[in-house]
Amino acid sequence: MAEIGIADDCDVSGEAAAGRVAHEADGVAALHLLVENVHCANCIAKVERTLKALDGVVEARLNFSTRRLRVRWREGVSDAGTILRTLAAAGYPATPYDPAVLDAGSRAEEAELLRAMGVAGFAAANVMLLSVSVWAGLWSDDMGPATRDLLHWISALIVLPAVAWAGRPFFRSAAAALAAGRMNMDVPISLAILLSLAVSVLGTMQGAAHAWFDAAATLLFFLLVGRYLDRRARSRACSAAERLLLLRTATATVVDADGRRRTVPAEALREGLRVAVASGERIPADGEIVSGVTDIDTALVTGESEPTTASPGVRVFAGTVNLSAPVEMIVRGAGEATLLAEIVRLVEAAEQGKARYVRIADRAARLYAPLVHILAAATFIGWFAFAGAGWQEALLCAVAVLIITCPCALGLAVPAVQVVASGRLFAHGTLMKSADGLERLAAADTIVFDKTGTLTLGRPRLTNRAAIADVDLAAAARLALVSRHPLSRALVRAAGVDSLAPVAAADAREVPGCGVAAPLDGVDARLGRRDWCGVAGDADGAESELWLARDGMPPVRFVFTDTLRPDAAEIVGALIARGYAVELLSGDRSGIAGSVAAELGIATWRGAATPADKAARLAELAADGRKV
Repeated sequence: MAEIGIADDCDVSGEAAAGRVAHEADGVAALHLLVENVHCANCIAKVERTLKALDGVVEARLNFSTRRLRVRWREGVSDAGTILRTLAAAGYPATPYDPAVLDAGSRAEEAELLRAMGVAGFAAANVMLLSVSVWAGLWSDDMGPATRDLLHWISALIVLPAVAWAGRPFFRSAAAALAAGRMNMDVPISLAILLSLAVSVLGTMQGAAHAWFDAAATLLFFLLVGRYLDRRARSRACSAAERLLLLRTATATVVDADGRRRTVPAEALREGLRVAVASGERIPADGEIVSGVTDIDTALVTGESEPTTASPGVRVFAGTVNLSAPVEMIVRGAGEATLLAEIVRLVEAAEQGKARYVRIADRAARLYAPLVHILAAATFIGWFAFAGAGWQEALLCAVAVLIITCPCALGLAVPAVQVVASGRLFAHGTLMKSADGLERLAAADTIVFDKTGTLTLGRPRLTNRAAIADVDLAAAARLALVSRHPLSRALVRAAGVDSLAPVAAADAREVPGCGVAAPLDGVDARLGRRDWCGVAGDADGAESELWLARDGMPPVRFVFTDTLRPDAAEIVGALIARGYAVELLSGDRSGIAGSVAAELGIATWRGAATPADKAARLAELAADGRKV
């Protein structure tokens, strides 16, 4: 196969990779590498075992689909240069991971496989026509040995150069593996093709009745078809992580203290730098807007197609798109510290994790190379020494063993299914964090839902607007502008609908879990919880609320409702109809949780549940033997 093109200039000193090393807690460093010559499950196992044997390496995980290797080691014990030299010595040269390079390499590989497949198919089709003449002539007195041998030689002239050229994807891979003192699945494939050709040439030279040039060309053609289809499937549907990585920007525009602007690689961004983002560009890092107002396409983070407005003080995230106007931001997280990087890590954890069937396939594939060669040798010895067959017949039987035992489906199909499944789920808005999540889901008998953002849209709306004066709504929105609480955001949206255009209150302070306080028009004002705003009474109802309290003025109540997802009732009903036990655990007040549960027909529910309460309930269900 066409290689990615990194071997010739691979920097094994580690200097090029030093700038890509992420420094984690407890003195652990991490690096993502693009690895060459990875063709099968044996390659993955070899790379991971080789690195894990190094002193200081705490993790090595290779993704077959993206050829992305994540390696973590203890600083001071190992380093990037040692890791790169070890990989190169094992026959797997690597460079810092770049999805653009991988994408270009995949296209080149597909193109070479397609050309090789065409050459092999042309040779197989033409030689098959000659073979038909040979087969028919063997039963006819009109065709003598001389004509038969001539057709064999013509077949050899067609097949030998065709196989030499079209078989390069397999021959290169096998040669690289043997040069590094290892084996992969392409070694027996190459050996079988070459042995069948050698036997055919020797038989033709000796005037034998049979030759297998047609079989060698046809075998190579079908192997190339399988390899090409596998390459196409992996490049198109295999990795959500790879597609996410392509959302990263390559460069960023840094604004210096004196106002000058300079372009730097995105990897060079650090917390505290001021960055300019033009309209139409992707945000290069997580940060906070400090200048300008624009619309941001946040579908990557929120899943919502509607853009959000970003003004000074609003957080933005790497990979999202600036749609409307140029802005400037302060970097709060760059590189591996961004939300995009965290999403990529979660997706890769699902893709690279070893589910039960993947682990079984890996173990079987590791045994393949030595076992199949032992079986082939035993077959040759058995037929030649004990069955009384000639060496040619015994060799052909050994070749058949090499061909028919290729476990590509076993070693690659099961992991490929897991990668494709996690990628498809991500494309439909579901992030699979656990490698065996789908396997465990198949055995589940109990479904426990959260409420906000799961059964509901997570976008509360103001429902008592008609009872609120514009001046009160504007005052409350001035306080709400400094808070990221969902109810505060809903209040600001309601003010925007009525074109009140509030300005954030000066000297505002947010009290976590309570609300926002600030002086408004010379009086102290609070927006938040009922008891914090000094309002008596019970807040436990089926509606969410905020209260606005100002000195010398009556308090104002703002009531919000979170809309159910359009398909929530249908999904819950379908689960109950299929025999699942369905529960609701919500952190919202019991009245709100109970109202949602009643509307959806969920009989078992709990409100005002803390994260610890939710974890305890799940543990309780598991202790009762439920699959949750």
